Amino acid sequence: MVITFLGAMHEVTGSITLVEAAGKKFIVDFGMEQGVDMFVNHDIPVSPPELDFVLLTHAHVDHSGKLPLLVKEGFSGPIYSTKATCDLCKLMLLDCAHIQESEAEYESRKNKRSNKPPVEPLYDSNDVEKTMSLFVPLPYETSFSPADGIVVSFTDIGHLLGSAAISVTMTENDITKKMVFSGDVGNINQPILRDPSHIAETDYLMIESTYGDRLHDQNPTGHVEALASMIQRTFDRGGNVIIPSFAVGRTQEILYFIREIKGREMVHGHDNFRVVVDSPLAAEATRIFQNCDTDYLDDAARDLIEMGINPLLFEGLELSITGDDSKNLNTDPEPKVIISASGMCDAGRIRHHLKHNLWRPESLICFVGYQAEGTLGRRLFDGEKTVKIFNEEITVKAEIALLPGTSGHADRNGLVNWLLGFTKKPEIVFVNHGDDSVCMSFASYLKENYGYRVSDPFSGTTFDLATGTFINITTGKPVKQKFSIEQAGNEFRLLVRAVSDLSEAIRNHANLSNKEFRFIRNQIEKLIKRISS
Repeated sequence: MVITFLGAMHEVTGSITLVEAAGKKFIVDFGMEQGVDMFVNHDIPVSPPELDFVLLTHAHVDHSGKLPLLVKEGFSGPIYSTKATCDLCKLMLLDCAHIQESEAEYESRKNKRSNKPPVEPLYDSNDVEKTMSLFVPLPYETSFSPADGIVVSFTDIGHLLGSAAISVTMTENDITKKMVFSGDVGNINQPILRDPSHIAETDYLMIESTYGDRLHDQNPTGHVEALASMIQRTFDRGGNVIIPSFAVGRTQEILYFIREIKGREMVHGHDNFRVVVDSPLAAEATRIFQNCDTDYLDDAARDLIEMGINPLLFEGLELSITGDDSKNLNTDPEPKVIISASGMCDAGRIRHHLKHNLWRPESLICFVGYQAEGTLGRRLFDGEKTVKIFNEEITVKAEIALLPGTSGHADRNGLVNWLLGFTKKPEIVFVNHGDDSVCMSFASYLKENYGYRVSDPFSGTTFDLATGTFINITTGKPVKQKFSIEQAGNEFRLLVRAVSDLSEAIRNHANLSNKEFRFIRNQIEKLIKRISS
């Protein structure tokens, strides 16, 4: 009865955990890594055909994005999730496949010109179709047995439509142990979704820590007023409100807010202002939200539906589907709200809108979700004054803002409150899914303030659930970073320019004495030695 920690250990993305129990091997989640990879992750120590089944907490690609690769490499067992997760995964994984195919096609064209072999996509649309045929949708709070000696149930965790904490009870050699995988714990008082449900007891718990070192804005309704204020002042000065947003989950929350803003007439002097969802994926995801079983929704959303009000629909809402539709938005001078993916600004149509609006002081960029280290969104949020988009350097003059209270993840208090819902303390709490410093900070907080036995393992660590002992404890192996100039900060780019200027100055002063050249060379060699040490 062994668990192997593999992905999202001291990192926020790339979730995957291997469990071996009752003679079976299965994984919980198999996500893509996004942003900068900070630590080397161990591969799954068994081949995909050897896996018996998969348990999936929710549809976000950092938890589901590599499932088609698993199928491509020979996995053919069932994938258990809620129905909403199944519906959303079909959209999100097909979108990932299209991105993989487009990037592979582009790289293959480049390689052909230099007589190099073509590039294969990580997986393609056919792999996604095969993957979706393996999904088995299940309701919340209904126990099922994927194999003898293993019982599983899903509990609403309030992070995304259909998201779940997964309880796994395992019996082996007359020893029974239960482990709960939190997935991503939802924030409280969020629109559309219910607050996270509690679970009575468990022997072991794996809990995420994305915001385990901080607290969110405490005003549960302040996001509507704040967004209305942003729209008002931006439109008054003739700019656009650009909202980089995850297509699934966050986009629908923003639409919910704007429906309320329009219904309460909170923006003045700009009647029937336009709101454009510029993401085909977001448009399709919104339809799933609109048509889902109302059991997934919170009381306020259900009340609106019962009154005949669509909580995500309002006058002035437009869906931009084609590439031409998207391009036309940036030639239209009328102030508007543009909601576009990706949420971290590293891909998708949002980069075009940033290119056309970052340099405009009248426009506003509103961040509504987590920005991972190394992403364009994080660099903008951290205040960089110039960024490179499509090989063009853009001066950042637009207002950069954060919408308070809109995170889909629980903050430290939210995580602790959910953890305190267990009737007795788990034997061990394993902390994952957080930046390195956050994992360590949250683990220490739980130990020092609440007396939990806590571990924040690195990838490759194994633990025996039956005996409650570690089999192998690994240390984090940092990934050697290879930053591009586009990823690097402004000071780095200035340094590169200075080095170029120095080289040109030396070439233009070939008449210097050998003594002067020797002095310059010695200084440069000292700098090189200092940087390399």
